[in-house]
Amino acid sequence: MLGAGHRILFQGDSITDAGRDRSRREVNDGPALGRGYAYLASARLLADHPRLGLMFWNRGISGNRVPDLLARWQEDSIDLQPNLVSILIGVNDLWHKFDGRYTGSVDDYEQGYRELLEQTQQELPRAQIVVGEPFVLRCGVVTGKWFPEFEQRQEVAVRLAREYRTRFVPYQSAFNAALSDGSPPSYWAADGVHPTPAGHQLMADTWLRALKD
Repeated sequence: MLGAGHRILFQGDSITDAGRDRSRREVNDGPALGRGYAYLASARLLADHPRLGLMFWNRGISGNRVPDLLARWQEDSIDLQPNLVSILIGVNDLWHKFDGRYTGSVDDYEQGYRELLEQTQQELPRAQIVVGEPFVLRCGVVTGKWFPEFEQRQEVAVRLAREYRTRFVPYQSAFNAALSDGSPPSYWAADGVHPTPAGHQLMADTWLRALKD
């Protein structure tokens, strides 16, 4: 799946951003990759394949929703000419509705996501796309009011990954499996949305497995 000189781009919201230094634009730069799953997955692949000359970027921005990705997709994705684009988006498309900052519906989420995938496939026909499953854990800010709409958005991501024949990363399933040992949800995501270090490592491991499947 990965070849010599391949360019890998991580896109999304604060979960992907993970405190990255947005003033730094260098390839394979630690501060620019943030402190989350994108950094961990990149580090693993760089260590495993030192001769491939892989190049990694993180362009996740905290607070982003699908419309925000669409607005910057050309500059922050297409123009980088990646060989692989990994997308994780969806939690803010619902979360921001609760405080009146957004009114987008599930249909809006699907339509916008379709535009992202279609633009990518049209302008980067040889690029591989990875769709990450939006996820939440039932603790912190995540209450019953999130459901069933959040699950409907998850269903959209699954459906679009199948329709556009992309890779799919089952983050929710991975977290659900991790909870089966009796650990509390807050161990993996303190506020139910943003992963802890353990949560980010779980995400990185899940992402890497999805690339191998």
